[in-house]
Amino acid sequence: MKILVTGAAGFIGAALSLRLLERGDEIIGVDNLNDYYDVTLKHARLARLTPFENFKFVLLNIADRAAMEQLFATEKFERVVNLAAQAGVRYSITNPHVYAESNLIGFLNILEGCRQNQIDLIYASSSSVYGANAKLPFSTDDKVDNPVSLYAATKKSNELMAHSYSHLYNFSTTGLRFFTVYGEWGRPDMSPFIFARQIMAGKPIDLFNYGNHRRDFTYIDDIVEGILRVIDQPAKSRYQIYNIGNSQPEQLLTFVETLEKYLGKTAIKNLLPMQPGDVQDTFADVSDLMRDFDYSPKTLLDVGIEKFVTWYKTFYEN
Repeated sequence: MKILVTGAAGFIGAALSLRLLERGDEIIGVDNLNDYYDVTLKHARLARLTPFENFKFVLLNIADRAAMEQLFATEKFERVVNLAAQAGVRYSITNPHVYAESNLIGFLNILEGCRQNQIDLIYASSSSVYGANAKLPFSTDDKVDNPVSLYAATKKSNELMAHSYSHLYNFSTTGLRFFTVYGEWGRPDMSPFIFARQIMAGKPIDLFNYGNHRRDFTYIDDIVEGILRVIDQPAKSRYQIYNIGNSQPEQLLTFVETLEKYLGKTAIKNLLPMQPGDVQDTFADVSDLMRDFDYSPKTLLDVGIEKFVTWYKTFYEN
């Protein structure tokens, strides 16, 4: 298939693009390479994709309406996977406008391109939409009307926008609510990266809510496998939402202890109160994804962290 992957230099976008290229799909990868985090890492991810003849990279901001219209007019995609977004709960508290630009205007441009060309869309949502929901596990049947960060509000808005377009224009949209993805080539603003960097430097790590969080840590390969299954099967209905996670939440302190084991160093823990925008626990009910796409995450936390640490040491210490 010829597939548009937005956010192709991002953590999940690059990993997905690599798998698609390896199996022979033609990928048009779009990214604006912004400086939210180290652009060197983004270029390094792209360097794994550019040797493939069936890969074309386009430097583009999805919020650029004219450029997006031109892209859809020039390339005849069979699928669109929108992973481009301004990520991060905490960053949204201090930089709200970039979230509106990328996550709302950019997503509208994606929807318009799919509408005009009748292309099925798969897009990234987030477990953040569940807000302060105390019912566990998080189910797609739960109401998600009370986001506790602007980032979460934009992701919920994406789901509403997709619903309206699917209803009005008769093409399918499938939203995937990602749960704490980690692994090789990950994002430096996320806890595995931050913790590894601080522990290796002998500096304290901040553990909010005094370390009493639980997170549904999901290894990157399991996430990519789930997306591939959604790409390959016809949509069950015009509008779909699925959780995609490990469905086995772990204590944050367990995650840190496992990092310590493979890094070979003990963390200096700075225990702090709950931070604005955070949620206590995340726990994905993935039964719908298992039923419809035979999704089955397989990577144990211990295995995933060992792989992450091996990559981290190789990438940053050589």
